[in-house]
Amino acid sequence: MKANSVSKKSLFTVPIILTVIMWVILFLPAWTMKFWQAWILWSGFSIITFSITAYFINRNPEFLARRTKGKEKNIKKKSPLFLKLYYIGFILPGIDFRFNWSNEPLWLVILSNIIVFASYIFIFYVFKQNSYASTTIQVEEDQNVISSGLYSIIRHPMYLGMILMSLFIPLALGSYYSLIPMLLIIPITVMRVKSEEEILLRELKGYRAYCSKTKYRVIPFIW
Repeated sequence: MKANSVSKKSLFTVPIILTVIMWVILFLPAWTMKFWQAWILWSGFSIITFSITAYFINRNPEFLARRTKGKEKNIKKKSPLFLKLYYIGFILPGIDFRFNWSNEPLWLVILSNIIVFASYIFIFYVFKQNSYASTTIQVEEDQNVISSGLYSIIRHPMYLGMILMSLFIPLALGSYYSLIPMLLIIPITVMRVKSEEEILLRELKGYRAYCSKTKYRVIPFIW
């Protein structure tokens, strides 16, 4: 019982580290604690992150353990270096606030935060439907094809949530300029999905038949 308790507590390590890093990335470039847009996003993100962690610790701790220990395999393609510019999109908002570049209206900040949080909750529901959903590309021994729920509409709903989050995080932080590098999430996702599907088609039984039934990868009626 004690060992189990310690194990569960250790699963909170990743979200704690994640929220601390996020706080540093948002506030250090701004060089002020008055970055109110960042407080809204960071607080909401932290609450949802710890709520999701607590949920899976009680319902499916193996899912969290798998996500923290998973390693990619069979990936030969490397992303072009310029796609790394995507990460600048997390640093620019603080600089933008510091020098008052964007002057984004309050209504857009609020609306964007709502979309970001809704996207995060959407990803949570993806995890509930498919405990193997992950940004780590691999196939587990006991993994099965999930074709119900969100997966009956698109093959990679998690990536749809990630795209929406990435595109609206800059606006939630009051920065038009940081949206520019964040747009790289689109080619990043395209490359990611193609690499993932190569492995799934090769290693996951039934995935080819699933693809023939569910035509769209990430965006319904588009791709």
